[in-house]
Amino acid sequence: MTSPASRPVPPAAANPLNLRGAVDLSSLKQRPAPPSAAGQPPAPGTGPAAGAPDGAVAALRVDVTEANFQELVDLSAKVPVVIALWAGYSPGSAQLVDALEQIVEGYEGRLVLGAADIDVFPQLAQAFQVQAVPTAVALVKGQPVPLFQGGADEAQVRSLFDELLKVAAANGVTGRIGAGSGAAEPEAPPLPPLHQQAFDAIEAGDYAGAAAAYRQALTEMPADAEAKAGLAQVELMGRLQALSAAETDALRGRAAEEPDNLEAQLAVADLDIAGGHVEDGLGRIVTFIGRNFGPERETARVRLLELFDVVGTSDGRVAKARQNLARVLF
Repeated sequence: MTSPASRPVPPAAANPLNLRGAVDLSSLKQRPAPPSAAGQPPAPGTGPAAGAPDGAVAALRVDVTEANFQELVDLSAKVPVVIALWAGYSPGSAQLVDALEQIVEGYEGRLVLGAADIDVFPQLAQAFQVQAVPTAVALVKGQPVPLFQGGADEAQVRSLFDELLKVAAANGVTGRIGAGSGAAEPEAPPLPPLHQQAFDAIEAGDYAGAAAAYRQALTEMPADAEAKAGLAQVELMGRLQALSAAETDALRGRAAEEPDNLEAQLAVADLDIAGGHVEDGLGRIVTFIGRNFGPERETARVRLLELFDVVGTSDGRVAKARQNLARVLF
């Protein structure tokens, strides 16, 4: 994994990347607040805490509603917000939310949990393209970062949350709320000049400029793992930025019809990674490598190694893909 000081928001689950365009939350913002049932106020602890400045959420667990969703999006610029989507027809998902609450409390205000009942707030499930509950997605600076779908054990959740905090720190989200939030936060060490240049370019949406800065950093220090991972990420972001919705649909159709079309398979693998379908994306390229030989096979292998850096070389899905790659190569 790269250090918190240099890693942009990734496009894939847990290590996910920048999901610009992958999930549209705009329709959920600034919606009028629905009246509470029977005209009663929200139950204690289920909404923004009383007395919080400017209406800010102060509780570590909040029940997500149309009324407070925008507030949570805004809060994600200060502290990562984990959105746990659950449903009453899935008792196990409600139990997982309670477990997530206990885990979040252990992070002492560096994370906030938003529990969203998709029966009450179905628009949220649609926006996050939820296919099953439970599903967990984080928000960092308003950008969705997929975490997991279908459940996870405590060790997996803590590992994901640790990585989420690294991603958040790389994007300047290092706040803390609740008890102890008044304590002075230590200042993050300054980034190396070329890493700062890359980060500034990412903030401006200039992925080509960020890639140039990371390449220069690697020229000066070839063993710079942070620059290597950053370069792989911004190159992916740049490729995705260049695609329109129409091109995306066409590429998926072409990839399905032409399994040996290198361009189509690599492009759809990018889309899979960006959408959080990490195993699908990596597996797609491994399958192509197993079917083809010559220069195209080597091009696919190099791209696969770059995507390993995007997802994170310590990720279990990368380890599995490496094993599968070894099988088809040898």
